[in-house]
Amino acid sequence: MTLTVAIGGLGAIGLPVARALDRGVDGLRLIAVSARDRAKARNNLAGFASPPKLVALEELAEADVVVEAAPAAVFEQIAVAAIARGRIFVPSSVGALLPRMHLVERGKETGARIIVPTGALLGLDAVRACAEGEVSSITIESRKPPRGLLGAPYLDEKKIDVRAVNGPTVIFEGNAFDAAAGFPANVNVAAALSLAGIGPDRTMMEIWADPGIDRNCHTIEVDSDSARFTLAIENIPSENPKTGRITALSVLAALRKLHAPLRAGT
Repeated sequence: MTLTVAIGGLGAIGLPVARALDRGVDGLRLIAVSARDRAKARNNLAGFASPPKLVALEELAEADVVVEAAPAAVFEQIAVAAIARGRIFVPSSVGALLPRMHLVERGKETGARIIVPTGALLGLDAVRACAEGEVSSITIESRKPPRGLLGAPYLDEKKIDVRAVNGPTVIFEGNAFDAAAGFPANVNVAAALSLAGIGPDRTMMEIWADPGIDRNCHTIEVDSDSARFTLAIENIPSENPKTGRITALSVLAALRKLHAPLRAGT
């Protein structure tokens, strides 16, 4: 059975996913997209073999699978409609899900499924496996070029000018829940990690502004009764410095798994 797909947002994540679906992914068909800049969206869709409809956010829920790849400010509009209709919901703004966990309970009522892609991280299979036992601690350190952190509410609140940073500098220390609130466009990695592991209150995070790097770097450390490990990844930014190129590929990989006859990984 072919599943229809709709994508909210045609930016650094949504557009590459839309293009891949248009080229063809077994069992999936792109039927609708939404975008803030509709004129730009029409131009981007003009070369598609089967251009999807350009619709309002709430109309995305007409599809079987709804991919959220939009600014976190409109997360709820997309999520609520999709979950109310019992759809498969694939969020990119995972940090926006943390204060809205009631949507998970709502999904139990409607038959919806929320599938969180790995995104710009690695090793979530191992984290999930460890969480079946006892986990002492999970920490994540994220280092980004300063321009990749611009616009974060936490920086405005604390009056931190990351453009003035002239060396590696810690600008946030706390748990994943607070990190997601203060950096909604930057730390979806921590949100995904917390959901795979021990929750946002116990998952601890450091955010660094580092003018000496040109990649988004994440290091995870896990200590549990079954394993102790450290994972590190350096992501090449997309045209949006807040988002690594691998993020869109992760969403696409998650979509392929919906129909794959063979799945590698937990």
